[in-house]
Amino acid sequence: MDLLNRGLVQEFPNPGRTGCPDSAVLRGIAHRTIPLSQADRWLNHLGSCSPCFHDFRKFQAEAARRRRGMRMALAAVAVIIIVIGALLWVRIPRSTQSATITIDLRERSLSRGENPSDTGQPPLELSHRTRHLVLDLPIGSKEGNYEVALLGGGGQQIRSTAGLAQFENHTVILRADIDLAGVSPGLYVLGIRQIGLEWTGYPVRVR
Repeated sequence: MDLLNRGLVQEFPNPGRTGCPDSAVLRGIAHRTIPLSQADRWLNHLGSCSPCFHDFRKFQAEAARRRRGMRMALAAVAVIIIVIGALLWVRIPRSTQSATITIDLRERSLSRGENPSDTGQPPLELSHRTRHLVLDLPIGSKEGNYEVALLGGGGQQIRSTAGLAQFENHTVILRADIDLAGVSPGLYVLGIRQIGLEWTGYPVRVR
């Protein structure tokens, strides 16, 4: 409220001190709700009136505490926003940006060559969002370096990568990065082989 423009100073002088501004005016100056141009008339008075100056400093401290409280509240809100953003960032990549697909091949029928015959088993399912493969290789597989490829119907390599297979918890596990972004939905062959050997193929459907 503009106390000076509304004439409250003239109508309500400080009842305890003749010629002194009302405490509401002192609070407005300290809290900067009264423009300095309008408060200028009282500045000389504050410099010469000890009680008014004391009240002014009290209101200044009150305003400072309020500003500190506001800054702390804003900082707490910022921390909450950062935490929520971090939690969302952790969750979103798993489903959209860097999906990891785990496939158990231990019970799958083996088919040699780039065009596996019909094994009577449903095709494996892969998403075009797939970025990492974790493959539990069939029993008897060896550790070492492997090639992994998504093969077309004619044996052409649509995507290819390499990975290292290691023995973990009684299973040979092959991990490989592969980016299926841009691969058209449909049936393909997931080819796996040790370098220099023949492909082992598994029917796969990319969604």
